[in-house]
Amino acid sequence: MKSDVVLLGHGSGGKLSHQLLDEIIIPHLSGISLKNQNDSAVLPFRGERLAFTTDSYVVDPIFFAGGNIGDLAVNGTVNDLAMAGARPVALSVGLILEEGLPLRDLETIVRSMRKAADRAGIAIVTGDTKVVTRGGADKIFINTSGIGVFDHPHSVAGDGARVGDRILINGPVGDHGIAILAGREGLELGNDIHTDSAPLNGLVADLLREWGEAVHVLRDPTRGGVATTLKEIARQSAVDILLEENAIPVRPSVEGACAILGLDPLYVANEGKVLVFVEGKAASGVLDLLRGHPLGREAAMIGEVTSGAVAGGKVYLRTAIGGKRIIDMLSGEQLPRIC
Repeated sequence: MKSDVVLLGHGSGGKLSHQLLDEIIIPHLSGISLKNQNDSAVLPFRGERLAFTTDSYVVDPIFFAGGNIGDLAVNGTVNDLAMAGARPVALSVGLILEEGLPLRDLETIVRSMRKAADRAGIAIVTGDTKVVTRGGADKIFINTSGIGVFDHPHSVAGDGARVGDRILINGPVGDHGIAILAGREGLELGNDIHTDSAPLNGLVADLLREWGEAVHVLRDPTRGGVATTLKEIARQSAVDILLEENAIPVRPSVEGACAILGLDPLYVANEGKVLVFVEGKAASGVLDLLRGHPLGREAAMIGEVTSGAVAGGKVYLRTAIGGKRIIDMLSGEQLPRIC
C-alpha cells in the first residue's frame, strides 16, 4: 500500500478499498479467496444454507432527498442478502449516537428503519446502542447485520459469470450518489433527483422463481458504481466484459449533474439497482420480468460476457461513437461517505 495511514479513498469501494482488504484485513481475519468475496457469506447449516451479512452506514448528510440513513441501512443489508439469492428473515441494528443528536431526528430515523423492514418483510430482532461524546462521531452511525434463508436450490455468486451471459440492470444509474452530493453541498439540481434506495428482495425472488437456472450473478452496484462492481465480477469470474454505452440508462438530470460536476455516472453509487448476469437465451425473458416489476420498469440490457481465460478480468466500454475504452475500478474517492 502506498500510504501508511488510512485515507478516505480506502472507503470508496475501489482500488484503495481492495488494497486495504487484500493486504491487511482479509489476510489477518479470514484468508478468504477472491472468488468467495461476495456481499454475503453462505453458510451450511443442518443440510440447508444460511446467508449472513453485515454493513455499516456513515452517510453524510443523514437526511437526503428520498430517504435517510435509517432506511438506507435496512435496504442495503436486505439487498446484500438478496444478491446471494437469499430471503432476508432477521436483522440486527447497532446505533452509535453522538452527544447532541436531536431526539426528534433519532425518532425519525428509527421509524423509517421499521417501515423499511416491514416493506422488505424482515424482522428487526436484536441490537445495541452506544453514545459517544461530541466530536466522537458524526451525528449517527448505524451497523446492521442480516440473516437470510434459501427457498430454492440455485446458486448465484460473483464468480459465476460465463461466456455468453448478458448483463441487465433494473433501471437508471447514479441517482443515489447525486442525491447525496446535492444534499451535502446544498445544490439545486432539480426535483427529480433523489435516492433510488429500495429493497430488492422481492424483485430477486420473482427473478429466481421464474429464471433461477439461467441466473448466474446478482450484484448491487453501490460504492464505486456500476464500473467498479463489474470489474470485481470480471476478476472473480476470470472473464472479460463488454458494456454498451448507449444502452446504459442514466436520467437526464443525473447525466447533466455529472457533466457539471465532472463525474462519471458509471462510478456513482446506487442503492436500489441490481446487475443481473443471465444466459443469453434467457435474456429477453428476464428483461420482460424486470420491466414488469415496480422496481424494474426502466430495466435495460447493457452488455455481455465476451471471453474467459486465466488472465481474464477486463471490462471494456463500447462508446457512443463506436470506439472502445477500458473500464477500471474507481481509483480514488469520487464521493466519500456515500452510504
